[in-house]
This record gives sequence, C-alpha cells and structure tokens, in this order.
Amino acid sequence: MNEHSLVPPSPLRLPVAQIRHVFSPAEVERKLARLQEAGNQRDYDNLRSVYERMLERGPERFQVKPAGVPDMAGLYEALPNFSAVLDDVKRHVALAQDSSDGLEVTPMLLLGPPGIGKTHFARQLAELLGTGMNLLPMSSMTAGWLLSGASSQWRGARPGKVFEALVEGEYANPVIVVDEIDKASGDAQYDPLGALYSLLEHDTAQSFTDEFAEVAIDASQVIWITTANDSRSIPDPILNRMNVFEVDAPTLDQARTIARNLYQSIRAGHDWGRLLDPEPLDDVLDVLAQMPPREMRRALMTGFGNARLERRASMQVADLPKAAAGRSRIGFVQ
Repeated sequence: MNEHSLVPPSPLRLPVAQIRHVFSPAEVERKLARLQEAGNQRDYDNLRSVYERMLERGPERFQVKPAGVPDMAGLYEALPNFSAVLDDVKRHVALAQDSSDGLEVTPMLLLGPPGIGKTHFARQLAELLGTGMNLLPMSSMTAGWLLSGASSQWRGARPGKVFEALVEGEYANPVIVVDEIDKASGDAQYDPLGALYSLLEHDTAQSFTDEFAEVAIDASQVIWITTANDSRSIPDPILNRMNVFEVDAPTLDQARTIARNLYQSIRAGHDWGRLLDPEPLDDVLDVLAQMPPREMRRALMTGFGNARLERRASMQVADLPKAAAGRSRIGFVQ
C-alpha cells in the first residue's frame, strides 16, 4: 500500500497520521464496467451509485495515532472504574510510538451493568486517539446484513455499516462501537454477529467483502469496542477474539468524583456556566453519587436550570429532579 506521513489539522491536537488505501480503485472500475455491460440496469442503480461514489472519494483515508503517549490523567480521574481498560489502551499507544507502525488496539469487550458509562468511555477514547467513532446499537439490529451489507439482488439492499464507515468516513482506523452486543437478535438465516468472525481477526479483516458492493475493503485497522451487560449470550468464538474487561459500577467515592468532574465539564462548556459556582455543594454530590453515570448529566442540567430560574449561583439538592433524592446506593460498589 502506498503510505506517506501527513499531519491533518485538528482543533484539539495534531495527531500523527499516515495515508492508507482502504480499497482498490481498479477493482471498483472493473465492477462498474461489468454493470454497464449488464442488462436490467435500473435494478443496479444503487450499486452503480456506490461504485461511482467510491471512485469519487478515492481510496485514501487517514490512519491516525496520538503524537506521543498522551497525558491520560484526566481520563483516569473522569473514568476511575475504567482504569484497567485505559492501561491497555496506553500500552497499545506506546507500542505505536517512535515507529512507522499504525496504532493497533486489540478488540475489547466492556462488560458491566447498564448505565456505568461504557458508551461514554468509547467516545472519550475516540477523541483521545484522534479518530472518528461509529455507534452500532445491536439491540435494534435484527439482520446480519446491517454490519456486512445485503446482496444487491435484494430489494432495498444497501452496504453495511462497516463499509459505510470506511468509504464515507475520513479514517482508516475509526472506532466502531458495537453497543449491547449481548442483545443482538436474529434467526437461523441472518446472524447479526456473523460478520464479526472475520472483522475481529486482523488477517481476514484486511480483505473484508461487503455483500452489497462485493469489493474487498481493508478493515484491519478498525478499533473495535463492544459493550455488554451479560456475556453468556455472546458466542465463545467472538469472546475469544477480544480482551474482556469487567467494568464494575463506581464506588461511592468514585461516583462523587465522576459527578464533580461532570459538573465542572458542563459548566465550563457553556457561557452560562460563569454565572454558577465553580464547585458543587457536598450534599449535591451525595445525591448525584447515587445515580448511574448516564443519568448524572440529565440531573445536572435540570439542577443548573432550576438554579438559574431562582437566580442563584449555587445549585442545591432541591434543584435536582425529585426522584434523585430518594435513590439508594444499590448498584454501586461500597
């Protein structure tokens, strides 16, 4: 593959990048020429459009990695129950430094109770690595072709999500999050997880073929993050292709830290934040710490709004949603 170093502009950082070819234009041109020779061309309009779009965009995509091992102290503090996962990512980033190698991260499964921040972690990781993120909620997927595409002979067929991420995206190594993989449903004909058997293996992912486009795509650099509440419904061959991290619910002290960081992050991200105290009150943190992390943001936004309605700079417990005050500590590690 033709690769050369580039540094694409970024508002947050300057990641080191290479250019990687994710498909062969010559193969696409051959496929397009065959379509033009075939009859019933109206039946292949969608497929023709896909080939033309591929040639228009070209095969080159950024393969990015952080410029040096990044300072991850903020992530360790903001996501204290993900320390083991962050340690693993840090090792992979270190391996890619001072070399021409791209960043490779072993596919991972984040296993833990709902609401503890697994999807939020994936978004933070994508930002850290300087690449894009695609979220695939498996709970809503009922057919395997949503990952791998469906044959163009089927009415309404289209390419799969992996193909779209690499052809329509900017990166050769996007973060793809298969959310709630344990809730994938299907029947004997369509296995929603079937495509992952090859996609999670580096060698076979280099020539992954979408069933719609029937063009080999290099998906070997994709950074795979899967999430689940329960691993028992995930096939062993899929589990064996991933590093499995059991993510506990945060301890009460960790939950307080998460709530405090989230308070400060929301406040700093809005101009109205200057009208509110830079630090939350202790009793507000006590209430927020009873919530799963995914609910904290909604509660804080309600609290900020109620404080401003009363023209106060200080958020009080009464400003939070009424249901929050009665929460127990169930679900948190004591």
